[in-house]
Amino acid sequence: MNKLDKELIIDSSPTVVQIAFLEEGRLVEIHNQKTNTNFTVGDIFLGKVKRTMPGLNAAFVDTGYKKDSFLHYTDLGPKLRSLLKFTKGSIHGSQQTHRLDDFTFEPEIVKTGKIDQVLKKKDSILVQILKEPISTKGPRLSCEITIPGRYVVLAPFQQGTNVSKKVSNSEERKRLKALVESIRPKNFGLIVRTAAEGKKVADLHEEIMNLMAKWKLIHENLSNANPPKKLLSELDKTTSILRDLLSDKFNRIVVNDKEMYENIRIFMKGIAPSKVNIVQYHNGKKSIFDQFGVTRQIKSSFGKTVTMKSGAYLVIEHTEAMHVIDVNSGQKIPQKSGEVDQSTLKVNLESAQEIARQLRLRDIGGLIIIDFIDMKNSEHRKELISKMRDFMKDDRAQHTILPLSKFGLMQITRQRTGPVIKIDTTEHCPSCKGTGKIQSSVLITEEIERDMEFVLQSHPKIKLSLKVHPYVEAYLKKGFPSKKMSWWLKYGRRVKVSGNYDYSMLDYQFFDGNDDEIRLN
Repeated sequence: MNKLDKELIIDSSPTVVQIAFLEEGRLVEIHNQKTNTNFTVGDIFLGKVKRTMPGLNAAFVDTGYKKDSFLHYTDLGPKLRSLLKFTKGSIHGSQQTHRLDDFTFEPEIVKTGKIDQVLKKKDSILVQILKEPISTKGPRLSCEITIPGRYVVLAPFQQGTNVSKKVSNSEERKRLKALVESIRPKNFGLIVRTAAEGKKVADLHEEIMNLMAKWKLIHENLSNANPPKKLLSELDKTTSILRDLLSDKFNRIVVNDKEMYENIRIFMKGIAPSKVNIVQYHNGKKSIFDQFGVTRQIKSSFGKTVTMKSGAYLVIEHTEAMHVIDVNSGQKIPQKSGEVDQSTLKVNLESAQEIARQLRLRDIGGLIIIDFIDMKNSEHRKELISKMRDFMKDDRAQHTILPLSKFGLMQITRQRTGPVIKIDTTEHCPSCKGTGKIQSSVLITEEIERDMEFVLQSHPKIKLSLKVHPYVEAYLKKGFPSKKMSWWLKYGRRVKVSGNYDYSMLDYQFFDGNDDEIRLN
């Protein structure tokens, strides 16, 4: 596999879609989307203010979720009054167009204001899902509406054009800004995304028109609307990930659902016709996640302890206030003083790379504290911080990395848009079923023989076979005379013995000549 290869493996079932993102064959992101979910980040609703909370400087808004959604003053945006005016006018018919060319703006709200000064109970308000529902909390909302595309993001009621900081070439930044500014609709702001690098004006203009069509749909859906009402749904997670991630380095998309396969191909034709052939349909007997090694990586990557190739390991703890990651060297740090510094740096760098992967993989947000192995060398400390920033540069979530504290701790804040992904990799013991107690294994052959005697007496002419765990099968057939041979000598009947890994060590079943199970009770 090429070093820069990126793959998307999509496992679709009737109830859930699982999306695995692989870089260089390693799992770096896993997304789960229930097919019946009604609240996705980016969805736009007409909500109704249920109550304001001056103490929190926030409002609770009814968007149709079982728990009221949360809207903080800082997420209202300075253009709130203009947004409320547009919303009210669109509902009652006085705002007859979605365009803002002749729209008269209201005064901006102040940053230090209070929620009850700008909103009151029963107000209808245009809101966008900022964060999905987490635990017992409803969705978090924003009134700064944005409609994202592949190349640009449309921001109604805003001014000017901004170019993504990830576009590093200064000449390209100037070209994009001048180009987009020339086609920007009046009183709409535009954010130029990284994928726009090298694109022509026709490509960008076409997308801006598509985004304006979505804003027009919102305006039409507001007519005579009663809250709560969904006005515009974000793309499903599969398509939105394609929109945000697709690049020339993306070389394969594999999906096991025929309808989704066709939909993705159609989507690809619209945004990147040259990449249509990277979409593949998987219909093999093996599950798609097993085929591409995703299942194995999930089982090895989730859990409290994560072990790396060198033998060093991480311990990841989740608390209500923060996430804590402890770096442990295992047996890798030598005792000779001259080698300690270099070995410590090596372990810390390996751990930093794995931590960057784990943050994306588990979608850990909020405050993260990392306890690296202590380093006295100041150059090594600077190198660790620099490398950590490099390892996290492909992380799409907004994040801030602070220098190591005097106690050797690194603090990272990472944008939280949903609950942390937790996958239970524990399994019940097949013998004890999770009880911690099993029947004495030395009695298993006596039990089999006792039940066999009962079967042969009650079915004297039956053709008998026995299915057991392969280890038990090997034991029954080994030696001379074997246990199986002793049964033939004792009962004068041949018993076919076969092994099956679906059985635990202490499970067994008898079958007749038609392969029908013989029940003992």
